[in-house]
Amino acid sequence: MTNARPYRSVLYIPGSKDRALDKARTLPVDAIIFDLEDAVAPNEKVNARGILADALAQGGYAPRARIVRVNGADTAWGAQDVDAFAGADIEAILLPKVNGAADVAAVAKKLDDAGSAATVWAMMETPEGILNAAEIARAPRMGGFVMGTNDLAKDLGCRTRADRLPMMFALQTCLAAARMAGIPCIDGVYNAFKDDNGLHAECEQGRDLGMDGKTLIHPAQIAIANAAFAPTEAELDLARRQIAAFEAAMAEGQGVAVLDGKIVENLHVDTARRTLDKQEAIAKLEG
Repeated sequence: MTNARPYRSVLYIPGSKDRALDKARTLPVDAIIFDLEDAVAPNEKVNARGILADALAQGGYAPRARIVRVNGADTAWGAQDVDAFAGADIEAILLPKVNGAADVAAVAKKLDDAGSAATVWAMMETPEGILNAAEIARAPRMGGFVMGTNDLAKDLGCRTRADRLPMMFALQTCLAAARMAGIPCIDGVYNAFKDDNGLHAECEQGRDLGMDGKTLIHPAQIAIANAAFAPTEAELDLARRQIAAFEAAMAEGQGVAVLDGKIVENLHVDTARRTLDKQEAIAKLEG
């Protein structure tokens, strides 16, 4: 089971843009990735670190999960990024291009030394990282996976298709590893931010695969992701009826129940309870 906190919508915000950082305090997203990597030009990296630190210190982002994506350890900025935010009031540090558990362990050690409660999240966006997904999921302080589908497509040399068939092995491998470890797995971005129909279709596909939510590149994408990754009224109604039917059958000494012509067993009840728990968590976040 994944973390009870919802991660339906996870929005990238440039760490160098004061206006975007301020607006993010009002957006109905479940989580924010404050980006110091791809969204910031090289000559702005150091300045962005200070801007973001000041914004986080000012607060106002709760109850949204606060995740800082740092630059890679092989860059001139990565180590100082981690040092700057190891003691910040955030939920996680997100590492780009994670290839193995050792990448995570080095940052986990810094969080230990800082006495931080934050976890480490991994961008799953390299062929090596995909093949090492299980060991990465078990790494110290590992808190979640974020699919970096753009970088992964580049490295794989695969084509971008609406059905994402060339990406399916990577998506399902990371999802299985995340489920094994009990951590969230967040789907990659949809680049055409003005294409609502395309975004809706890809969100539905990610939801059906089992993803916890979608990373987003524009606020206009939030509502579609929130709706797609939340239980529907029909799903909530079915969950309640499955639980009621199973409990009634148990009271009569039966191990299974029948509802709408279908068998209801323990595994169906577990899924039903998770559905209701997710809706409760969403209501708490939005309330």
